[in-house]
Amino acid sequence: MGVRHINPEGMHRSPAFSQAVVVERPTKTIYIGGQNGVDADGKVVGPTVGEQSLQAFRNLATILESEGATLANIVHWRIATVEGHSFDEGVAAFQQIWNRADPPPAITVHVVAGLAAGVLVEIDAVAVV
Repeated sequence: MGVRHINPEGMHRSPAFSQAVVVERPTKTIYIGGQNGVDADGKVVGPTVGEQSLQAFRNLATILESEGATLANIVHWRIATVEGHSFDEGVAAFQQIWNRADPPPAITVHVVAGLAAGVLVEIDAVAVV
């Protein structure tokens, strides 16, 4: 596929993320806009970061599947979580959906002052197929 996950010597190595991902050649790339923990009707699925994160990940998977891809094709996540809410539940949701046999993507997490009403997390992604 022409994608390499980079974890150079001398840098922290984590099973949860890669330091960088390199796309070696032109290929199909999917840029997924921010996904919240909302159902098909646009309603927030629950009051916790965990519930909302799991739904956001499911939404990402649905988008990828519509293009013949899977979560394993994601090379970068960008996660925004509302200040004052621990993202530990979001990490637990990630661990439920991510196949540990796949190299983890690069991840950026931002703590923000707020999102839409009732929304505690927003996740966007880039996938290479």
